[in-house]
Amino acid sequence: MLPRGFYSILRVRSMKSIFEYKDYRLYLQDYLDERKRYEKFSWRMFCREAGFSSPNFLKQVRDGAWNLSKVKSGQVAKAMGLVEYEEEYFKQLVVFGNASDDDVKKTALAEMQRIALAHKKRVIGRDALQYYESWKYPVIRELAPLMRGAEPRDIAEECKEYVSADEVRDILGFLVDTGFLKKDGNNAYSQTDQTVVGSKEALSTAIRAMHKEMAGMALRAVDRYSADERFFTGITVGVDEVAYDKIVDIIKDSCKRIVAVVSANKKTNQVCRVNFQFFPVTNRIEEKTHA
Repeated sequence: MLPRGFYSILRVRSMKSIFEYKDYRLYLQDYLDERKRYEKFSWRMFCREAGFSSPNFLKQVRDGAWNLSKVKSGQVAKAMGLVEYEEEYFKQLVVFGNASDDDVKKTALAEMQRIALAHKKRVIGRDALQYYESWKYPVIRELAPLMRGAEPRDIAEECKEYVSADEVRDILGFLVDTGFLKKDGNNAYSQTDQTVVGSKEALSTAIRAMHKEMAGMALRAVDRYSADERFFTGITVGVDEVAYDKIVDIIKDSCKRIVAVVSANKKTNQVCRVNFQFFPVTNRIEEKTHA
């Protein structure tokens, strides 16, 4: 059996993108077939990983004898290692596949198209440690296509934080080699049609390092830029576990809406960073009377 988290990287590297599917039963079959390429795997094992007591339930779903419910589709999505936006798409794929009413189908299809547009991403594995090593990789990935024909030193000079021309040259080479950028000609680059996100299991260390570096840049931005060049706001609130989870959901939804705006925008002229920071500033207080 492969280590937990390892297969999800293999899946995204070798399977078709989930956005290419309009039939969730076919996706289940392809997932099973792809998994069997790397290890001993069966419908029985698939059911067990998804938390189903019946060893044949998912095979019956694949055959059309049963439908996945909303709750069960979430279980299956997690068992397949789908990241958040993929899980959303898969759930709508299930709604679309189960629906007999045309209006329901149209609504589900529209939502699938929205998710695909807003969250078409590339999940990276072994290249992530280097990509998340520094702010320079994602910033230059965004900046280089805006400066077609520019020399590396020109790109370096447009960055607010210091980066050398040699570093820019090396980073551009890495981004092209790993498919994050496409070279169109001499010093001309364009992005692939995907943004970048990391698998939580495989990339947590690398992503933590990136968060630390970006937080430091945000700290310097407080004094570096005037109020009309940057936007900072914050509130201090008391919460319990339920409120905490609701606030996290709001932040996640905000991120998705921002990605949708950026995906639809065709007039980019600057690279910015958006940080959402929500963290405890006290210990949890036990229920007791304080005299």
